[in-house]
Amino acid sequence: MTRTHRELFERYVHAGAISRDPEAIAALFTDDGEYEAPLVPEGHPLPRRLVGREAIRAGIGAYHREPAYQGTVDAAASGYVLHETADPDVFLVEIDTVLVAPTGQRTTVSLVQVFRVRAGRIAKLRDYFAPPPQVPSPPQPARGA
Repeated sequence: MTRTHRELFERYVHAGAISRDPEAIAALFTDDGEYEAPLVPEGHPLPRRLVGREAIRAGIGAYHREPAYQGTVDAAASGYVLHETADPDVFLVEIDTVLVAPTGQRTTVSLVQVFRVRAGRIAKLRDYFAPPPQVPSPPQPARGA
């Protein structure tokens, strides 16, 4: 089944940012698919480069178990613009993701993703984002208080 670029992107967003399901993310990639996040700083829980469906599943799975940002995505407040290119196998997406920290603080992370597809799956994804700053969790009451 061949998906449109919009369908593929929306499935990727749902599997990743919304449900944090590494199995579903990996299933969207070709067996030899590549995920790159060139702007991620050294020491970040998400590796800069993952090659192969199994590496994508493991790397993104580890990242989602201990995400650099604790909070949720406000899907209704977030938005994107998908751009088709002259190459029918390449599209890019400008994204503004609204994140809500456990404290209630909201922050917008803007990013660009470049997708190369093959046979309806992601063959290569370059994810140009800088992780949002950590917002401290609210203080917890002392035990026995």
